[in-house]
Amino acid sequence: MDELRAFLDLLAMLVLDPRTGLLIALLVAAAVIDVRTMRIPNWLTVSGMVCGLLVSASIAPRITQGVGDSVVGALVGLVLLLPLWLVRVLGAGDVKLMAAVGAFLGPLPTLHALAYVAMAGGVAALLVAAWQGSLGRLLQNVYFIVGVLRTPAGTVRQPLASPAASVGKLPYGLCICIGTSAFLLARQFGLT
Repeated sequence: MDELRAFLDLLAMLVLDPRTGLLIALLVAAAVIDVRTMRIPNWLTVSGMVCGLLVSASIAPRITQGVGDSVVGALVGLVLLLPLWLVRVLGAGDVKLMAAVGAFLGPLPTLHALAYVAMAGGVAALLVAAWQGSLGRLLQNVYFIVGVLRTPAGTVRQPLASPAASVGKLPYGLCICIGTSAFLLARQFGLT
C-alpha cells in the first residue's frame, strides 16, 4: 500500500507542476486531434510554443534564462525533426508540436524526449505495418531514407533506388504524446 501511495504522490507532483501539467494537456489534445483528423492545427502548436515560453520564463530563476532555455529547446525540437518533414516522413504539425515540447522542456531534456518519441514512433510504425501486411515496404522505405540522409550534401552519388509506395499514414502526434509522456515519467522516477 505504501508503494502505491508513493507512486500516486509522484504522479501528482508530475501533473501538478505547471510546466509538465500544461505540456501533458497540450500533448493529449494534439494526439486526440491528430488521431481524428491526421493533422495538428497551427493554433495548437503555436499556442503551445507561446505557453511553453511563458511558463519557462515565469518559473526560471531569471526570466532571461527561462526565455533562452525555452527558445533553444524549441529550436532543438524543430531543427532535429525538420529533415524528416523535408523527406515527407513527418507532417509540419508534428515538427511544430515537437518545437512546442522543446519550448516547455529546454534543450537537453528535449533531446532526451526525442529519443523516447523516436522509440514510440518506431514501435507504432512497425505495429501499423505488421497490421497492414506491409513490413517489407516499410523496410524498403527505411533503407531509402537512411541512404538519403547518409549522402553528404553537394556530392554526386549513384542514384538510390526509389522508395516503395507509402506504407500509410501514422498520427505521429500520438507518438510524440506517448514518447514525451514516457520521458517525463522516467525523469520523475529518476530513470533518466
